[in-house]
Amino acid sequence: MKKIILFFCICLLALPAAYGEEGKRKIIGTIYRDAPAINSLIPEDAVIEVLAEGFDWSEGPVWLKESNRLLFNDIPPNTTYQWSEVDGLQIYLRPAGYAIGDNPPGRELGSNGLFIHPQSGALVFCDHGNRCVAMLNTENWTKSVIVDKFEGKRLNSPNDIVISNAGHYYFTDPPYGLTGPDYPGKEIDFSGVYHLSPGGEMRLVTKELYRPNGIGLSPDEKTLYVANSGKKRIWMAFDVADDGSTSNGRIFHDATQFDKYGVSGNCDGLAVDSEGNVWATGPGGVMVFTPEGRHLGSIDTGTHVSNCTFGGADGMELYITSDMYLCRVRVNVKGSGF
Repeated sequence: MKKIILFFCICLLALPAAYGEEGKRKIIGTIYRDAPAINSLIPEDAVIEVLAEGFDWSEGPVWLKESNRLLFNDIPPNTTYQWSEVDGLQIYLRPAGYAIGDNPPGRELGSNGLFIHPQSGALVFCDHGNRCVAMLNTENWTKSVIVDKFEGKRLNSPNDIVISNAGHYYFTDPPYGLTGPDYPGKEIDFSGVYHLSPGGEMRLVTKELYRPNGIGLSPDEKTLYVANSGKKRIWMAFDVADDGSTSNGRIFHDATQFDKYGVSGNCDGLAVDSEGNVWATGPGGVMVFTPEGRHLGSIDTGTHVSNCTFGGADGMELYITSDMYLCRVRVNVKGSGF
């Protein structure tokens, strides 16, 4: 039987929105336009708005279409927040990850990547602290474990996830949630990318990446994108068959030597728009790529970025988690699935 992890929901006003002079939202960073095609994706007068700030390390944003709000995690303080234009910032779930016992299993106890299941509408967590992928039941505020083992061994600390319309789960499993590479409870000696079928079959997509991180699907769900953190800053692409299986892994873009502008950073979370362009956090901010992997420009917040997602009533707002900030940029294209 799948184990159940108890959680508590606390919906209290947590942090004020970030406003500058005359009640206007704070504007930060720079939008770099390396190719003319970027102007068709990001308006020339677009700015990077700060919606909230003061976080330790914001991550895992996901948009809830039915309620017009954003959920995201602040991993170190083990908290999931919600933000909306009407209600501002509130605590949604605390603790969001590991909650039981005096001997925590790692250094990052909160949850990371979030995703809304396309069939059930349930919120799915990459639960760093509990080393599993879990689903939230909002009737009694419990999490049920979807998967926590591969071939009988405990996962490291699931990081990011995407779920296809047919119910195939794809997720990354680096050891960032553990205390270190020599953590005595580490049972898998590689950082894997996994595919869990709707029938419960667990398959390994690849174990060749040093630190697989962000993950996403093309609009037609024929291509799986995976970011790799570490010295080799690359994004991989894999073909996806009708049964959800993957093959033909190849480099989508290599940014290992990229230092053109902005704060140096690793390849982290990503989002895909309805035209197949990939918006991937990496060195210098959110790097915007064509479906062929050509870099068009970047959204540089001035600090390290962790993840991004599309949202808003029309799906044409890019929400960015960037270290201590939650940011937003109005764009000209809808996110995939809107």
